[in-house]
Amino acid sequence: MLEIVPTTIQDAKAFVNQHHRHHRCGKKQTGMFAVAVAADGEIVGVAIVGRPVARGMQDGFCAEVTRLCVLTGYKNACSKLYAACWRAARAIGYKTLITYILDSEPGTSLKAAGWKCVASVDGRGWAERSVARPRVDKSPNQGKLRFEVSTNSP
Repeated sequence: MLEIVPTTIQDAKAFVNQHHRHHRCGKKQTGMFAVAVAADGEIVGVAIVGRPVARGMQDGFCAEVTRLCVLTGYKNACSKLYAACWRAARAIGYKTLITYILDSEPGTSLKAAGWKCVASVDGRGWAERSVARPRVDKSPNQGKLRFEVSTNSP
């Protein structure tokens, strides 16, 4: 049986770095809080919630699930994490919680947790925006879908 359990951001980052299929957490990545899901007392998934990456979404009442990682084979673990993140964010005053997935992913777990797809976003990298400060992109630069849940959701 799956259950939501507390975890630290450090431990969640370590889990993501070990298990995520296309994202890693950089040394400077932070978050406001993290949650984990456990099966038989062992952590099988984590989510990290932080400030929105997009400056246009940083209104003080919006937070973002910046990383979610679950081991293969744990049905409903992603949905449980998304729902727990929203309960926690709402409890501390956030009005909206967003996340992005690759446009090649179906979003089934998000939909099951009551989230809605609200936008399609072009895949861009940090590297192409800064000539003065060259960067190396470590994540996919393909299109993404933005999902959100909010206090205004039906």
